[in-house]
Amino acid sequence: MPLEIAAIDVAEADRVVRRELRLFNLYRILEAALLVLALFGPLAGFLDEPRHELFARSLAIAYFFIAMLLFASGRGGDPRNVALAGIASDLFFGVLAMHATPAAGTGIALMLMFNVGAAALLLPPRLGIGTAIVAALALVGEYAWSEVFDDGSGRSRAEPVMFAIGYIAIATLMSALGRQMRASYELAARHGAQAAHLAEVNELIIRRLRTGVLLVDGQGRLRLANEAATLLLGEVDDGAEHGHRDLAVAMPELARRLAQWRSDGQADDTPLLLAPDLPEIVPAFTRLLAGSDQALIFLDDTSLLSRRAESITLATLGRFSASLAHEIRNPLAAISYAVQLLEESQDIPFSDRRLLQIVHQQCQRMNGIVENVLGLARREPAKPEQVELVGFTRHFVEDYLNIHPLDNDTLRATGTPTQLVALADPHQLHQVLTVLVSNALSYGRMPGEPARVSVHVQSDAYGAPMVEVLDRGPGIPEAVASRLFRPFFTTSPHGTGLGLYIARELCRANQATLDYVASPAGGGCFRIRLPDANGMRAG
Repeated sequence: MPLEIAAIDVAEADRVVRRELRLFNLYRILEAALLVLALFGPLAGFLDEPRHELFARSLAIAYFFIAMLLFASGRGGDPRNVALAGIASDLFFGVLAMHATPAAGTGIALMLMFNVGAAALLLPPRLGIGTAIVAALALVGEYAWSEVFDDGSGRSRAEPVMFAIGYIAIATLMSALGRQMRASYELAARHGAQAAHLAEVNELIIRRLRTGVLLVDGQGRLRLANEAATLLLGEVDDGAEHGHRDLAVAMPELARRLAQWRSDGQADDTPLLLAPDLPEIVPAFTRLLAGSDQALIFLDDTSLLSRRAESITLATLGRFSASLAHEIRNPLAAISYAVQLLEESQDIPFSDRRLLQIVHQQCQRMNGIVENVLGLARREPAKPEQVELVGFTRHFVEDYLNIHPLDNDTLRATGTPTQLVALADPHQLHQVLTVLVSNALSYGRMPGEPARVSVHVQSDAYGAPMVEVLDRGPGIPEAVASRLFRPFFTTSPHGTGLGLYIARELCRANQATLDYVASPAGGGCFRIRLPDANGMRAG
């Protein structure tokens, strides 16, 4: 940004100097034209006979030609060089014209005062003051030459001294004024560039805000909409003219709420659905400026608000569950241990043993719920290492069958490659597979048929290792599949809705992905895509 502002400052200063130099060159042409008219035109009779008539007329013509040449060169050359050449020609021809035409000497000296002041304004201070000193010396020298070698100039001795002092004084004043003027232009250009840059930054920030922002004028026309607002509102063809959409035509309900807010200052904060395929929004209104008829409309996506509330709920639940779970597990362990002791007693009738089994099963279920809640609260960081997936899934299936014996259901490990190495935390991957396999055995079966679940290892088209848990059940409807991984979402009256959510969070902690994929052959498929052993993510 500083380099950009410096370039703008230089360009602005050069433009200002060239504009002033153009006026200076025009004034020089006027001076030369007046001198030509005084010697050749009808004004020649008003002046006394020149001291050197031929020399004076030659000077006038040459000065006019030089003035035209400097005016033409002022458009493309260096402004300071043109100004320096101009004041040099002014002093040269002016002093010689004063000597050749003594009757016009005072007038020429007076007109040169403007040239000296303009040169001091355009040139650096040293050159400006130096030009004034040279002009003063030339004026005094011309007077002395006339008095010594010619018949005198007819002017008093005080006149050249007064003009010399005047040249130096006006040069000093104009030089100071020029410095202030250039500093003011540079400051204004710098502030203008900064304001333009800030405007661009503000526009970029507004455009990239996740909250939709609309600007509506007093006539209800939409003047501005950022990217988020366009995504929330969609494209509406309302026959807009001059690029401004009519809010009342494009979004009548939003226009009605805006009109209500303008009339009574009360905003309706109920969610608003503009179209079936668009998300619900909550509009908020404010004035652009105090007393302005332009209004800003902020559009909040209710799904984002829901996720924020969900995150707050989960954070609160995590803190609460960490302390509550231990309090629950202690009496739960005591109940489970007591039930086991009762089951070993020979005095319990056979009919009551079924009740003990129910109590024991419910204790196990309650313990599973506590484990899920604790898993949600802990969020332990992953400790990835190289895992050979084919051997890992086979050991997993063996361990699962040893801990959870199956009656008629089947669980097997399959894999196309003989070896496939991934990068993952074995403990967390084991936990994820336990959740997926338990869900598949519980829900991935056709009515009246045993469950057939397989844990399949393969690599995708990009070489990324994958583990898939497949079942032969009825599959998952699309409406349910879109909400599978939301916390507390469950279709079972006995579930907590945390299993799949925790499984996906564990996969994310391992730089992996977990998705549900509908199988064309029927059944369901939960696919884990893992980073390979070289640390390359799947595409």
